[in-house]
Amino acid sequence: MEEQEQKVLGVDLSIASKEMIEALLAEAADPGTYEDILKAGAQRPEIIKLLLENPDTPENIKEEAAKLLQVPVKAFSAVEKIEETPEEHAQTMLQKVQNLTVSERRLLAMRGGREIRSILLKDTNKQIILSVLTNPKITESEVEIFAHSRSIPDDALRAITKNRDWMKSYGVLLAVITNPKTPAGIAIPLLNGLKLRDLAAIEKNKNVAEALRTAAKKLVQSRKPH
Repeated sequence: MEEQEQKVLGVDLSIASKEMIEALLAEAADPGTYEDILKAGAQRPEIIKLLLENPDTPENIKEEAAKLLQVPVKAFSAVEKIEETPEEHAQTMLQKVQNLTVSERRLLAMRGGREIRSILLKDTNKQIILSVLTNPKITESEVEIFAHSRSIPDDALRAITKNRDWMKSYGVLLAVITNPKTPAGIAIPLLNGLKLRDLAAIEKNKNVAEALRTAAKKLVQSRKPH
């Protein structure tokens, strides 16, 4: 499955840039990521060295990496993680990601951690943004924040509405409906899921389509006790 995914994206981890591997390792929470990098980078000493120097690499992976380089693991045990302020780290990550190819950014979008996802949700390439939404680690809170964004592509809004689990979240539902970029044809059928106070707010919201305000007004009137 992993190999198929890489072929589809046009990315082979064995030839991925060092910068992409560094970005993957910066937020690697899944042990499988380390294993994939070890396997793909077996013939690339500079990549194996990255695994050994990374303080978060699992010990069993470090042992295998050390064997490939024919060096003792303890030779890298003294390597300390470079301390950066949150701002410096964010800037470093941004620079790494921006220098990657489109194919590499897409693969990162599908596998990266929260910080990488945050960067790539602002990417100018719509396909990369849609790839972030397929990342199994993305959270409802991230989706809700993104659904509020005025810069979100229409296709991304549609993708969110097609995910039943996300749409069960009231915050995501409200964010999608009240985003001025959401087509009225998509937003209006969703109004039934809103509470009366939010319907009343939409009725007065001049930023959304008039058709949506009218539909919200009708629902408010129908729910008021006669």
